[in-house]
This record gives sequence, C-alpha cells and structure tokens, in this order.
Amino acid sequence: MAKPLVAIVMGSETDLPTMDEAANVLRENRVAYELRILSAHRSPDDTASFAKTARKKGFKVIIAGAGGAAHLAGVIASHTTLPVIGVPMETKELKGIDSLFSTVQMPSGVPVATLAIGRTGAKNAGILALEILSLGDKRLEKKLDALKKKLVESVRNKNKK
Repeated sequence: MAKPLVAIVMGSETDLPTMDEAANVLRENRVAYELRILSAHRSPDDTASFAKTARKKGFKVIIAGAGGAAHLAGVIASHTTLPVIGVPMETKELKGIDSLFSTVQMPSGVPVATLAIGRTGAKNAGILALEILSLGDKRLEKKLDALKKKLVESVRNKNKK
C-alpha cells in the first residue's frame, strides 16, 4: 500500500461523515491518506506531536476539520510548515459560523487555507489537496484537467435543454 500523502484530521468522531467527502475525492484519485481524530483542546499534546512529525512521516498536505471553537487547523499550522487546509464543521447552535471564524481568523505567519462550511468544504479540501500534490505529479494534473472540463460541460449541457 502506498504511503499516505494527505492526513485528514478531525476534532471528533462525529465529524467523520463530513470529512469522508475529502477522503472520497482522494480515494477516487488513488491518493493515499490517513484519517485521525485529534483535538486541539482535549488532546493538545497529541495534536502538537502529530503536527511536528507530519513532514518526517511523509505527509505533504494536512486537511483539518473541526467545529465550534475550531482551533484544530490553526494549532496544527502553528507546529508545521506543511500546507494546512481547514474545514469548518456545521454546528447546531450557529450553523458553522463559529467554526468558520475560528478556522479562518489566523494571525500573521500561521496560514490556514479555509474552505466552506461542511460537506462542500470537505470535498473542496480534497480537491485542493490534489491541486497541491499535482504540482509534482503529472497524473494528478491530468485528472484535475479532466475534472475542470467535466464541470464546464455540466454547465454547457444545462444550456442545451
């Protein structure tokens, strides 16, 4: 089995149905990934240790999803120089706006590429990870070109009806 290039981490097991969207994109494109549950608040030492060793373990991109006080992506970004993609989880109380603000509002020097709230954000996180990896992988570059063409055709086909 190929060594995982992407780490998909989430703050809670309840985030798995959403983060599966990112995993599906990677799986469909034959990119190895690893799923982990880490918490910026409940297991901060484990989270920091993971982030500090992620590059050495061969990861190229980290996708981090969390809800509420969604500090997971930021904490990870503060401990690594790998690209970190944040996915804010939808929440009952504030519909994910709290997660969005916690993920997107990072201090200078600690970037997190923050995507949409929920499943759309997770799917786009998988695609963004592919785009990052495609910088050194012609196979992925071709797959992404095909995906973009498919999107164009889906819009054009709607105009033919």
